[in-house]
Amino acid sequence: MTKQELVLVENPAPGVRKIILNRPEKRNAISTPLRKELLLALQDADRDSEVRVSIICGAGPCFSSGYDLGGDLMVEAPHYTAAGDGEWSRQVTESWLSIWDLAKPVIAQIHGYALAGATELAAACDLVYVASDAQIGHPVVRVLSPPDFNYHPWLMGFRASMEMMLTGDSIDGDEAARVGFANRSFPPDELDEHVLAKASQVAKIPADLLQINKRSVHRAMEVMGVRSAIRAMSDYQALAGHLESVQAFKENALESIKKVVDRPKTAGAETAGAG
Repeated sequence: MTKQELVLVENPAPGVRKIILNRPEKRNAISTPLRKELLLALQDADRDSEVRVSIICGAGPCFSSGYDLGGDLMVEAPHYTAAGDGEWSRQVTESWLSIWDLAKPVIAQIHGYALAGATELAAACDLVYVASDAQIGHPVVRVLSPPDFNYHPWLMGFRASMEMMLTGDSIDGDEAARVGFANRSFPPDELDEHVLAKASQVAKIPADLLQINKRSVHRAMEVMGVRSAIRAMSDYQALAGHLESVQAFKENALESIKKVVDRPKTAGAETAGAG
């Protein structure tokens, strides 16, 4: 039996690299091996002189169900994180911030649903395009903690992020675009076409200029404190782990999360994600 490739790589148009999360049977739950392969694929694209922009999407019925809670997420992690409270939160925060630090733009293409950690991955991308019927949410706030990579206040503003944090409700693609999580939403059957067209438009700009253009926006956000704030908020995620209610949840984390996830219509089989 051949080993499954956790990410697939395609070149659908000049200057465009497509990286496909390839665990459809697990609804593309983000295991540590998958996260490692994804980061390596993005770095390869960043070094490739023929590539000017990358698209991340998911195989099967969804973008991703979130972090894979079916195993130890710190085994063979892709980079070192200091041990102690918040080690996991700091680990994924550094992973997703590394996407910001790439020279070339990265686009998230979301169909079906993106839950919990999958929304964190998407939020770290430079552009986000979603199917109008996609479901986007962070249901673990109902039983575990705020996000590891808490982008919500920066992308969605005070009211929308507060509602998501206090309810754990998901929003559809149209609402995601309206509140600022995504750039635009498209009909599901047109999503591939529109994202590729937008990526091809980006790819017409010289790579050295793209790098400066991308960095100018990130640097402005950093002057406003986004990077420091996201790192600080990872400490709140660690603090939540000491709460009495969370301790009870951790006794059977995966089953507890399954009980509070609002199952998207496209969810299909049970998954190991939603973390």
